[in-house]
Amino acid sequence: MPARRNISSGAPWEDIVGYSRAVVIGDRIVVSGCTGIDPDGGIAPDIELQARQAIENIAAALAEADATLADVVRTRIYVTDIDRWQDVATAHAAAFGTVRPAATMVEVSRLIDPALLVEIEAEAVRAPD
Repeated sequence: MPARRNISSGAPWEDIVGYSRAVVIGDRIVVSGCTGIDPDGGIAPDIELQARQAIENIAAALAEADATLADVVRTRIYVTDIDRWQDVATAHAAAFGTVRPAATMVEVSRLIDPALLVEIEAEAVRAPD
């Protein structure tokens, strides 16, 4: 089996919960759920802006694994209000363009902080060198 590499974002939750921001095994990268918390700890009040930030957080984790959003093959999107799906879809489509990963969006009753409205996971496969 290929070597495993854990990638950390440095967030305190990683030690509390016992997870990694991303895990790399061979050409696969699995990115844990990312929310719209910006690097300064801020949370935008709008779901589309949170989705855009969540995807930026995914992109940062992928960069640590020498990958980009173009390598993403699957996303899972969790929203607290499915009626706002189009706002999240707008952010997703803008970020992924023609990549068009397989995607799932579901409504959940809440996320870990009531201010958080969306969480996005991603799986990527790096192209061979």
